Amino acid sequence: MAKKATPRRSWGTCKQLPSKRYRATYVGPDGRTYAAPQTYAAKIDAEGWLSNEKRRIDLGNWRPPTVEAVRGSTFREYAATWLEQRDLKPRTRGLYSDLLRLHINPTLGDRALESIRPADVRKWHSGVTTGKTRKAHAYSLLHAIYATAVSDEVVDSTPCRIRGAMATKRAKQIVMLTPAELAKLADAMPEHLRLAVLLTAWCGLRSGELKELRRKDVGPEGHTLRVERAVTFRSGETLVDTPKTEAGSRTVTVPPHLKDAVKEHLSKVRGTEALLFPGPDGKTHMSDWLLRKAVTKAAKEIGKPGLTPHSLRHCGAVWAAQSGATTKELMHRIGHTTPNMAMRYQHAAEARDVEIAKRLSKMAGVKP
Repeated sequence: MAKKATPRRSWGTCKQLPSKRYRATYVGPDGRTYAAPQTYAAKIDAEGWLSNEKRRIDLGNWRPPTVEAVRGSTFREYAATWLEQRDLKPRTRGLYSDLLRLHINPTLGDRALESIRPADVRKWHSGVTTGKTRKAHAYSLLHAIYATAVSDEVVDSTPCRIRGAMATKRAKQIVMLTPAELAKLADAMPEHLRLAVLLTAWCGLRSGELKELRRKDVGPEGHTLRVERAVTFRSGETLVDTPKTEAGSRTVTVPPHLKDAVKEHLSKVRGTEALLFPGPDGKTHMSDWLLRKAVTKAAKEIGKPGLTPHSLRHCGAVWAAQSGATTKELMHRIGHTTPNMAMRYQHAAEARDVEIAKRLSKMAGVKP
């Protein structure tokens, strides 16, 4: 007598495997086929899993089984996967790892990802005792991780809802120089670093970009600098990579008044791959500490304590804005991807223009 055929299910399939266990599969609302995360000894159990999935779809709260598996993970586990899947610069990856390890995971790491509520985040945020900038960075990282979780439909909404928590205010005022003061600073620097401070300021270079400049990056007659790489130091390692932002790769025109200084410096550099400003051995990269130490010492000599290598880049950006550079031109020169930072330098230039206007009135004998 012929074996009676098993009636076909109207939704989903239960297939018996050679192991005699049952695998349940179905086509989800997104058109993709999904399988149960495990096989079942009894067919009725596989059908029960399918019934639960069908009920989720009917109620409108269905999530792919792979997402449901993630939903049961802790924040620490999800954050680790999030970090692993990101294409980040080594320095940025190290920063995020430190923020998670020191400021986020100790409080939130062992909580289920979907169990963290806005009140939990506010309580965590109020308890973070690090500096204001680092605190803002920690919150920004938490916000970014949950934004991905929402996008991936792992959680329904983000618990990060503190207004202004990602904004940072500069802890201290950047020390500004006039062009004449920059010239004095250069004269007070060690001879081999005089051009370094001039290029950092006048060309708006980041410290890492300056330290990775090589002879091959200088154009004919010293008219241009091709910025294509930057060096960073992390955990005892020297890392050479592309600049901080995509816009960081750029060609910067050197102001004509630096032409002779550039040519004189180049006369002492041998080989196209030679660093323009190497460390003491003449071959490896100059350290952050060495450059900062030299700038700090020279700055005190000219009566500008608190000046840093980054202050020089800031000066150059403000001067470029004062010269009439548009936002787009300023973005290119200093290597910014978005207009926000360029606008900050332009605002500084506008503030300076107010002071200039007051001085002009004073010259005219009119009280401002």
